[in-house]
Amino acid sequence: SQNPALAPLLKLHACQPKDDGKPGKSVFAVHACRFVKQNTADFFIHRNLRKFLTEELDLYLKNEVLNADELAGLNGFAVASRMMAFCAIRDLGADIIDALAEWENLLKALWEKKKFVLQTEHCATVGHIPKAEESGILNDIAECEKQWAEWKELGMLDDSAALFSGKGKSEKRIAHLRENPSLPIDTVHFPSEFKDKLLAQFSDIDDATDGVLMHGENWQALNLMREMYRGRVKCVYIDPPYNTGPSEILYKNEFKHSCWMCMMENRIVASLPILETGGVYVVAIDENEQERLGMLLSALFPEMRKTCVTVVHNPSGQQSDNFSLCHENAYFVYPEGGRFIGMQAREMDNADVRPLRDVSKGSHLREDAANCFYPIFVKDGEIVGFGDVCDDSFHPDGANMEREDGAIAVYPIDAKGVERKWVFARKSVESIAGELTAQYNKSRRIWDVIRTKTMFNYKTVWDDKKYSANSYGAKLLGGMGVSGFDFPKSVYTVMDCVSASLCGEKSGYVADYFAGSGTTAHAVVNLNREDGGRRKFILAEAGEHFNTAILPRVKKVIYTPEWRGGKPHRKATAEEFSRGPRLVKYQRIESYEDALENIRFESGGLDLEKITPRYELEWESGKCATWLSEAGLEKPFDYALELVGGDGANGGGTRTQKADLPETFAYLIGLRTRERVVKKDGPRRYVAYRGKLAGRETAVVWRETAGWKTADYERDRQFIGEQLAAGAERILVNGGSCGKGMESLNPLFGEAMLAGAREGE
Repeated sequence: SQNPALAPLLKLHACQPKDDGKPGKSVFAVHACRFVKQNTADFFIHRNLRKFLTEELDLYLKNEVLNADELAGLNGFAVASRMMAFCAIRDLGADIIDALAEWENLLKALWEKKKFVLQTEHCATVGHIPKAEESGILNDIAECEKQWAEWKELGMLDDSAALFSGKGKSEKRIAHLRENPSLPIDTVHFPSEFKDKLLAQFSDIDDATDGVLMHGENWQALNLMREMYRGRVKCVYIDPPYNTGPSEILYKNEFKHSCWMCMMENRIVASLPILETGGVYVVAIDENEQERLGMLLSALFPEMRKTCVTVVHNPSGQQSDNFSLCHENAYFVYPEGGRFIGMQAREMDNADVRPLRDVSKGSHLREDAANCFYPIFVKDGEIVGFGDVCDDSFHPDGANMEREDGAIAVYPIDAKGVERKWVFARKSVESIAGELTAQYNKSRRIWDVIRTKTMFNYKTVWDDKKYSANSYGAKLLGGMGVSGFDFPKSVYTVMDCVSASLCGEKSGYVADYFAGSGTTAHAVVNLNREDGGRRKFILAEAGEHFNTAILPRVKKVIYTPEWRGGKPHRKATAEEFSRGPRLVKYQRIESYEDALENIRFESGGLDLEKITPRYELEWESGKCATWLSEAGLEKPFDYALELVGGDGANGGGTRTQKADLPETFAYLIGLRTRERVVKKDGPRRYVAYRGKLAGRETAVVWRETAGWKTADYERDRQFIGEQLAAGAERILVNGGSCGKGMESLNPLFGEAMLAGAREGE
């Protein structure tokens, strides 16, 4: 108490008296309570606050101020007085509603506007880089100390000493790169010129990109990627927070039920545009929200079928008051009619082997299904064809009849000579031809047809040991040396969910916007290595474990599929390398907090005593960076935002970060980038994106135009036409242009970014 520096703190703790003279809460306690409230309550931006408050005001005025029963007993003067009160409350309430609604609309607009891509990096496997040696890329990699340091940290270098010092270090490194083609480079460790050179080697970047990782809030990520992946995703798999109480995950995990459902509804609806027709939606959940999630999915997918699968992920059980919980659930939502869920393969030891002749319970005579009585032709012990359904008047002499060409016609006739039927009708038997074999029955001295079935429908209870989250989730991550995430799924659970959802297809996008530790990416890579498919993944995650779990995990599984004690158990085989990812793009996107941080008002601030919200909030902030500054587009490579977090994600203050406008714009218009070309015309740097947009060959060209005159635009027109946009049906450029057939992308950029963000109520 003698230290004068403590006086402000003591003043905060001093209890301020209430009106009745009794001690009240200290200033410190008041602010502490407010802080706790802000970090524990469920806050949502209202979709239409003006409408809601106006309705509430009307209800109050009708029920409390002009209550009919009360007015009936008042004299004229009292009624007039009540009317004056009505008018005063109505007018004051309208002003308050205007102010609150405009502020809320500003927050809503900031939330709903598409966010900037802040950083774009690529991971590429060394052996998949085209012309790596001829272009000098292999030498660039050999000289990048940061990249080699990362490989050492990730455990990808066995004998690292010779690769970091000594004579001939560069030659040894190049030899090591040739011997280890699955090593993943990360462009974050290289200068921008290297990134330009790397991407220029790929003739089709969109095709070569086997995975996309987005570091950002999932609703914002879905909002940004909508046009790029509209109708392209075959499977959405998500493992959202289960609403189970305190847990070490980024998302608040103890919502009220209605708030949890609101969060889920918002994100599922935001993801629907990217799901292709016939696509499958899978949501993992436990018992806490399983019933409510089921009702929500029924409401959001009224025309789809819904199946709840039980997954035994904790065989030993988790103790609770009455039961030992050992399972969770996975909802599959898929179209009605036809097959949209794939089949599960069994090993031959567990295959179902039985005659194609119907031997199930019942007589199963020929007359029971005439279209199931036809010959199957066998020659030299092989099935060579299928005959037509036999006429009712035709009766073969036996189960086997030899034809003139030497083939034997096999009929479904039993040992007693009774004409029975095949299990499959003639029109459908060829669909299982691969499961059929001819087998000679020595006791009957005839050929018979046997079906060996190895593919079966998935059951609604998955209880295989491979689904254990501990053994093939937590322990698997521990073996990889990946930390920062405590509750990973079994990779086999996700593999089977994805495989079932793709219905036997070996290509297509799989999206997961609650990416967690990156199990979905791991599962997709594993599936591709098993069967040579080219499935692609899109993941979104906002937490810091994007850096500590997802990125290291993806890099490690790219390098080799097996890890022990944080070290590679073996190198990837040549086949595993060839089937592994070629390019994986990862990006960081602007957050809602960043958007708030970048709000600026032209007058330098707002006078809350004199504010006219309807005009000032909308127009005064209209030219700040977060809304897309028109002037900033003249220098697109220097467009910068102030980000929350200082020098690090967990630091204080703010930091300046350049935005990646070309990548942002490509997302907003849905440009599938085939080529990215960087060229210079003297000191001028040009970045051109080439690809398809609405079926038209499109070139999007970026360059700095600040201070340009007519002569500059003339030279610009010629350079773009000759060097960057030859053959393009549509040419979009930032800023102005005097080129024939060229159009400014500025209006399109602004319209796409702010679509929905400034719509009226």
